[in-house]
Amino acid sequence: MQTIDDLIAGPGVAGKRVFVRADLNVPMSDGLITDDGRIRAVLPTIVKLVEADAKVIVASHLGRPKGEPDPKFSLLQAAERLAELLGKPVAFAQDTVGPAAHDAVNGLEPGQVAVIENLRFNAGETSKDDAERGEFADQLAALADLYVGDGFGAVHRKHASVYDLPARLPHAVGLLIGTEVGVLKRLTEDVERPYVVVLGGAKVSDKLAVIDNLLGKADRILVGGGMMFTFLAAQGHQVGTSLLQEDQIAVVKEYLARAEREGVEFVLPVDARVSATFPDLKTKAPVDDVEVVGVDAMPAGKMGLDVGPKTEELFAAKLADARTVFWNGPMGVFEHPAFADGTSAVAKGLLDSDAFTVVGGGDSAAAVRLLGFDETKFGHISTGGGASLEYLEGKTLPGLAALEK
Repeated sequence: MQTIDDLIAGPGVAGKRVFVRADLNVPMSDGLITDDGRIRAVLPTIVKLVEADAKVIVASHLGRPKGEPDPKFSLLQAAERLAELLGKPVAFAQDTVGPAAHDAVNGLEPGQVAVIENLRFNAGETSKDDAERGEFADQLAALADLYVGDGFGAVHRKHASVYDLPARLPHAVGLLIGTEVGVLKRLTEDVERPYVVVLGGAKVSDKLAVIDNLLGKADRILVGGGMMFTFLAAQGHQVGTSLLQEDQIAVVKEYLARAEREGVEFVLPVDARVSATFPDLKTKAPVDDVEVVGVDAMPAGKMGLDVGPKTEELFAAKLADARTVFWNGPMGVFEHPAFADGTSAVAKGLLDSDAFTVVGGGDSAAAVRLLGFDETKFGHISTGGGASLEYLEGKTLPGLAALEK
């Protein structure tokens, strides 16, 4: 893949309109950004282009609008935060390919930046129809001279700005995607062992494909979060009112049997923090009935919302000798203080190990920041949970394939 450095050194970018497909899909609450990690992650690429006197057009999606403008999914807040981080004004266009976008781009001087509105406000961005997607890509291409792909969180999507647009412009990968791919190669091609994978999150179905692929690669797989209860049920445990995907129990049983045959150690929780009700994540109101129980003694009327302290100790021990760790998914409802200890313990376990540690994006990355850990102490914090998982599943990612051509 051609890199941004190749682009700058080769045809050059000075005075040229460079379309940067970023991932500004930041979490929002009441109209405010709650985690700007993805904006900061693309900043080095934007700064490099600005310093090379490019006219920088930043584009992204945010949320899941249904192919038409929706104010609650506007990129205005992201554009304003980008301006703060850059320390210079950033123009904002209130449409994607209409008059406002063209005016904003035409008004750029070398070294200036504009953000166009949410790409998913146009149905062509996510269309499954090649012609409709291609038409939108043509309209985007009219805004620019060059393309830089740096939205790693979207490269597993066959969308117009990710897959179709690079074919229409000279293109290169940005610094973020270059880093992300380099890290994923370290997890798949020449892994330093022991290689430990920590998986959490709500649904086991979201992780089945990656488990399937990792069974031939990882030495040890630790499972927590809501998905752990399907594993526990597969072992014959009662799980109370905990999240359970009964239709996946048979599949999980087969994975556990296969892991045993292939010598992969599956490590499941031995205890859990439970409550009769799901906590209020907005008010963070105290939960009065939290108790710690063994996984073989789950109360019928309570749900597991975090792994327990004995599991924290177990997982820490299983991480201690690791040389490579990939972590995707929290161990519990980390957004509430009563159920954050398990996720915090895993983060600390990564930091205490001598391993190359990769936090696989999504909720795991948000948890690291919310719980106050120094993110620079981890080997890498990915900006794309879904993209990372699909790469580890062995899938071809459309956005990367487009940049390789």
